[in-house]
Amino acid sequence: GNDRQSSSPSQPQTRPERELRQKTFETLMNNHFPPAPGTYRVLRTLSGIAEGSELATRTALECNLEFLNAISFSKGCYLGQELTARSQFTGVVRKRIVPVMVVGTEMEVLRPWVMASVIQEMGLEGGLDKILGDFGAGEDGEKGKTKLELGGYVPPPLPKISSAGAGGIVAIMMGSVPTTASSTTAESETSNPQGGENVEEDEEQDLEAKQREEELQKMRLAGESLQKELAELAEPGASIVDKRDGKTIGKIVAPPAPGTTVLLAQMRLDRLGLLGDKEKWSRTNRILIGDSTKEYRYLPYLPLWWPEIDPETGKEKVVEEEEDGEEELDDL
Repeated sequence: GNDRQSSSPSQPQTRPERELRQKTFETLMNNHFPPAPGTYRVLRTLSGIAEGSELATRTALECNLEFLNAISFSKGCYLGQELTARSQFTGVVRKRIVPVMVVGTEMEVLRPWVMASVIQEMGLEGGLDKILGDFGAGEDGEKGKTKLELGGYVPPPLPKISSAGAGGIVAIMMGSVPTTASSTTAESETSNPQGGENVEEDEEQDLEAKQREEELQKMRLAGESLQKELAELAEPGASIVDKRDGKTIGKIVAPPAPGTTVLLAQMRLDRLGLLGDKEKWSRTNRILIGDSTKEYRYLPYLPLWWPEIDPETGKEKVVEEEEDGEEELDDL
């Protein structure tokens, strides 16, 4: 056994440990993203964090700095403190920087966004009934989950995804997943080295593996084409226009991260279904980017570090603590 204790947060890592960790992380990232001078920008974009010049001309709350504990509402002084404090305590935040995944209109919308769209369209009660009926059914036709089993959990109006989760989704969409053709062949040879009765079964598996590889190749080519298009269109400041009514619903803040179609955009919260109840985000949306006439679809998501958003203010939702219990104890 290995008697060496792994380093904990209270114990600084040794140089070999740091180098091993860095090498392991680089290997993991390079399996999904093309070679680049570091993966910081990729992770930052997938995490929905803007920095530097991307923050210019925008308020602190529009850049989500209060969610990152980057500003204080109890001490100062700093440039723009008065406007920031007034927005926090009395105003409504109507726009925020969010990570947005851009896909082609022919691509099937992934389940997290389908579920979010259903909840926005039908409301929480009806949406959950629909989701649990369509996605929760097992082989016997019975629901795999019930509202009671959700334990009071309320699904957010948009998917809440980590940077690793977003990277995995991008890898699948871009066809950047390991091929199974060689492994299937190897397994067939191992299980049946002399051939015989399983020849037809092996040939069928090989055919399925080749078909999967062909599909992956199509996804890779489509993904590369989409990335090239967005590299030209999705420049900072370019408008995102909803084809449904011709209104500008956002501005691009940062272009897509290398090897992805995820960008940062300052979006109107009402068009994401996060502010008010007049507008809803739809999984069948179609947008125009910049001066292009080609239609795309946008899939916004909420970073894990975001709190629950108050649909009336566009800010962090504050839950009032109940004081009834304390008053009853005082009476005793």
